[in-house]
Amino acid sequence: MFSNTKRVILLSLLASAANIAFAAPAPVSDLNSTATNSTSSSRSASNESDIERLERLLQNRNLVQLQMQQQIDDMALEISELRGELERNSYDMKQMLERQRELFIELDRVRGEVKAAGTATVAVAASEGSKDASGTFSTDVDEQTAYQNAVDMILKQRDYTGAIAAFQKFQKDFPDSTFTPNSHYWLGQLYFAKKQDKEAVKSFAAVVSYKDSNKRADALVKLGDIATRNNNATQAKKYYQQVVTEYPNSASAKVAKTHL
Repeated sequence: MFSNTKRVILLSLLASAANIAFAAPAPVSDLNSTATNSTSSSRSASNESDIERLERLLQNRNLVQLQMQQQIDDMALEISELRGELERNSYDMKQMLERQRELFIELDRVRGEVKAAGTATVAVAASEGSKDASGTFSTDVDEQTAYQNAVDMILKQRDYTGAIAAFQKFQKDFPDSTFTPNSHYWLGQLYFAKKQDKEAVKSFAAVVSYKDSNKRADALVKLGDIATRNNNATQAKKYYQQVVTEYPNSASAKVAKTHL
């Protein structure tokens, strides 16, 4: 009797446990959560892809802009260099025209000096009679002829290289000539035109050493121009100021003042 009762109780407990197990809800929430996570991941991946695409587009645009700006900068630099070269050429042309004008003015003055010197020499020779038929007169004529021939090589023949050689020979043949300062000045002008500045400085400095030369002021201006051309502003100012101080009322002083 007691064993039957025990069996009935055990069966009842087993039945209750079975009912509880079958009554438990199915894990629907887990499935829903998995689906949601999958959708979110897909959307996130899609959003990231769009952002990366936009970033690439922005990077490409920035790169193109940088390249275009570099090209613009390069073109601006080339234009600036061309403008500078044009200004230099214009300046050189202006200087060349100015030198030509100075050469023609100098020619007129030199011709006047040669003519006056020749007339004076003839008068002296005539007064001395025939004591020395080949003395001072013939020597002066040779001296004047040599000097005039050298000048004509510049102004008539335009043979500047030949003129340099002619003036050098004149200085060697007639070291004590009254035309020696002018011959140095002409050599300086020729060297200056050829941009042989070292030789030009020597020639113009030689002119300056002749205190009574009428080309001394012009030679000082030229020394200032050479110093300016070689970016030596301090030395150039010194030469220009010397012209203004020593020759205040001269045409050379007016030119020098424009550089001060």
